[in-house]
Amino acid sequence: MSSLNPFLEKPVIVITTDGRTFVGTLQGYDQSTNIILTDTQERIITPDEPTEIIDLGLYLLRGDSIVVCGLVDEEINNSIDWTKVRGNRIDTTRHAT
Repeated sequence: MSSLNPFLEKPVIVITTDGRTFVGTLQGYDQSTNIILTDTQERIITPDEPTEIIDLGLYLLRGDSIVVCGLVDEEINNSIDWTKVRGNRIDTTRHAT
């Protein structure tokens, strides 16, 4: 749990068990790894359409729905034209065999 301390007040990317991708600034977390993000955006990447970016603002993610939370390299992130990114959706990790 304390491994999230270095990420506080920094941009992070979070992938959830249902394959959703969120980017925001980590403001806090608790013992269940519930996390609070500000300036949050959800990125919806599909193979046939431009990436859809939904501004969510302040957002709370339940710890039991988080697969991974990592730091965003802002230089790389800002150099990507997300409207041109295409790709397959990440499948769910729930009940994976």
